[in-house]
Amino acid sequence: MSALSGFTRAILFNRTRGSWFAQAFYATVAAPKINVNVGTIGHIDHGKTTLTSAITRVQAKKGFSKHIKFDEIDKGKRREKASDKRRYSHTDCPGHSDFIKNMICGTSQMDVAVLVIAGPEGVMDQTKEHLILAKQVGVKNMVIFINKADITEEDVLDLVEIEARELLTLHGFNGDETAVIRGSALGALEGGDASCIDNLLNALDNLPEPDRNEEEAFIMPIASKTAITGRGTVIVGTLERGKLKKGDKVEIKGDGQSLQTTASDIHVFGKSVKEVRAGDHCGVLCRGLKAETVKRGMWAGHPGAVTITNRVKVELYLLSEAENERKIGIRTGFTDKMYCSTWDQVGRFDMKSELLMPGEHTSATVLLMKEMPLRKGMPFTLREGSSKTTIARGIISDLEKGVVVEKHNLKKSAEKMN
Repeated sequence: MSALSGFTRAILFNRTRGSWFAQAFYATVAAPKINVNVGTIGHIDHGKTTLTSAITRVQAKKGFSKHIKFDEIDKGKRREKASDKRRYSHTDCPGHSDFIKNMICGTSQMDVAVLVIAGPEGVMDQTKEHLILAKQVGVKNMVIFINKADITEEDVLDLVEIEARELLTLHGFNGDETAVIRGSALGALEGGDASCIDNLLNALDNLPEPDRNEEEAFIMPIASKTAITGRGTVIVGTLERGKLKKGDKVEIKGDGQSLQTTASDIHVFGKSVKEVRAGDHCGVLCRGLKAETVKRGMWAGHPGAVTITNRVKVELYLLSEAENERKIGIRTGFTDKMYCSTWDQVGRFDMKSELLMPGEHTSATVLLMKEMPLRKGMPFTLREGSSKTTIARGIISDLEKGVVVEKHNLKKSAEKMN
């Protein structure tokens, strides 16, 4: 088998770490369509994966996709899906709290989220947390899919819809205007009434086109990587901005490293292309790059485009009791994992105020263990390791010169700077 076919297989079948995965679905027709990154989110066992499989089954009959069976989705294979108007890259996010880390990486590449809620169970804690994360990482549009409607009484479905709309409004979405689809993903998957799938695709098609920044230098956060024997390493991700052409020089930064390479080939789900643009999900074959030097969370960009540091100014908001039921505040010097883009790092938060209580806001200086890709205006999420819950969110207000953290001692290093 040729090296090129090996590259193709890597893009089609590469597994990402954790249990979230990206499935890319592209139109089989020749006319170009805008690519929209969509993710299904929601509580575990509410039907996200069943819905994803049902969509591919319905669209396969129209010639826009190849049907992906439920068990194939669990294996993380990438396939094609589209509608009459658009092509979609689809990320199925896990619902279990243990995989929130990977869910954050998924939502960081989403333009639209489909919030799946099982009618009999209704809104649950993980539903709320996924909404918090989706808003924080920049998801602007949402569609609600109330699943298992065929086994749920109508008045219960009405109550679930009301609660879902109120929840979206609470977390900064337009709950009143959000499209709500009721149906049975399992029924559509098994060949029954598929009108709910058509309604869902119509709702996605009618959402505003995502803003794309194609004018600035190319930047792509890396979600995964795969070694190709004798050719280099494939890095996989979604272009955040700019354009990348085959043969372009590429700089990869993060995790305290800076690597130089060339984009010797670019694949969009099995097809070699000459160029990709902001919003496209792709695999880039990097000439001579060793797989062990690349990690998820690093960014690829044109030379000079990616800035790394481990010291930043931030604006920090501690979630209120109504948002996550937490009643305890945090003190300055709080140290735990900070999640930003596709990376996470342990960070120390030296706050302007001595104590930050739920629902309050403050400014802070953050010192990370390693230099990571950052820029002004980036959102981030703060999670508490002991409870495995999201407790705060914030935004990067300024970048400062990086410092060396000696012997992994953030406290000592921070005290030296003050």
